[in-house]
Amino acid sequence: MTRIAVAGFQHETNTFSPVSTEYYNFETGEAWPPLTRGEAIREIFKGLNIPISGFLEHCQFETIPILWASAEPGGYVDDAAFDKICGDIVDGIIDANVDGAYLDLHGAMVTKKHDDGEAEILRRLRARVGTNFPIAISLDLHGNLSRRFFELASVVSIYRTYPHVDIAATGARAAALLERTFQEELYGSFKQIDFLIPITSQSTFHFPARAIYSSLESIDAISADICMGFPPADVPCCGPTIFSYGSTPRQADEAADQLKHSFLGAEMQFNPRLIAAVDAVQTALLSSEKTIVIADPQDNPGAGATGDTTGLLQELLRAQVPDAVMSMIYDPEAAKAAHQAGIGAEISVDIGGKFKQFSQPVSVTVRVAALADGQFKFTGPMYGGATANLGLIAKLQIVGTGIVVVVGSRRTQNADQEMFRVVGIEPAEHRIVCVKSAVHFLADYHQISNQILYAESPGANVCQLEKLRYSRLRPNMRFLS
Repeated sequence: MTRIAVAGFQHETNTFSPVSTEYYNFETGEAWPPLTRGEAIREIFKGLNIPISGFLEHCQFETIPILWASAEPGGYVDDAAFDKICGDIVDGIIDANVDGAYLDLHGAMVTKKHDDGEAEILRRLRARVGTNFPIAISLDLHGNLSRRFFELASVVSIYRTYPHVDIAATGARAAALLERTFQEELYGSFKQIDFLIPITSQSTFHFPARAIYSSLESIDAISADICMGFPPADVPCCGPTIFSYGSTPRQADEAADQLKHSFLGAEMQFNPRLIAAVDAVQTALLSSEKTIVIADPQDNPGAGATGDTTGLLQELLRAQVPDAVMSMIYDPEAAKAAHQAGIGAEISVDIGGKFKQFSQPVSVTVRVAALADGQFKFTGPMYGGATANLGLIAKLQIVGTGIVVVVGSRRTQNADQEMFRVVGIEPAEHRIVCVKSAVHFLADYHQISNQILYAESPGANVCQLEKLRYSRLRPNMRFLS
């Protein structure tokens, strides 16, 4: 029987982020499972919304799990960590004596030595297995891919939703594509788009991305997919790309050209949706909605931001908001102090603001209202079923205000209401709900609010791209803001 090695190595690298990504970040696990090896992958990942889960469930060949690793988005991946994990994957595939491989990758990994981490993984694997060895890849919608990567991969499938509710389904599509490579020769086409799209413009909940992605099913090709790109990455391959596969070169090229035409026609319609944080708070206060959600997208840990900025919190305090909850501010020191003091204690803390280039700490007196160890199950559409491992968490009621802040010990974007419920907060029962996320929160939070606001407040996930100091993009790349 045909044997397929299965492995994963995911990181979304924000080259403007001050947060380094080390080997221990892959070992720890946060919203997703920690680094896992061998048959444990089959057990731990079963039923999760992760590409490797979908691949293992739907692949018709014999599968041999090797290793899976992921770390929270952040700055450059340490080269020693990259070499270690990549080496273990490649060696494991060789030792497994298989007929093909599936790799669960992200598409936007960068190290100091490698602008396109995924292409380097494939280069090292190809050096060992040769050019005729089938390799199927699944990618995140935010990949920044080079032509070299395309040439090294046999087939590629990409998430088609943002928020990413089809992650496991993408792994299943990769399984079908890989199986097809054993039956017939497939021809691929690769196109790059010469403008960058802010993260907040990319959601398939909104036009024009919604229309572009909806057209994928009707395109005449074996497979056609889009990477929207991950803009806070100063590398030559940054930007949207199109992958298509057909039974003939012409079929693949025509499908890719059709998608590129749709992209170019929609260039001026991508809306970053940002409003000043002060205006977001005032709009929420004047709204007739029972619950209003305010996102803090430029401090989204899910895009490599620090997760500790206080710009939006300061606006809530200035406006004397009578009822607001915020989750989570990354602040291990405040969380530890709250746990040491205990529930009911009043303590003085400096919340957030550890990275002074983005914000200053907020000095307040808080009442410790609830505590948690950071171990809980996600229930929302994106993370649903995964077990969080976020370290010490505390619910802090700012004394003399109606504002509650959840602080945590590990950077993780709030894309799931359980990040409030873990400390006894039911988001739908509050007037203003603030989340450190850019788009993923929509999958869960749209269920409790008809009004979503995107506050513009400083952070490492800059969504006004003209403010980023790019120096290494391809010539003639255009910015949208």
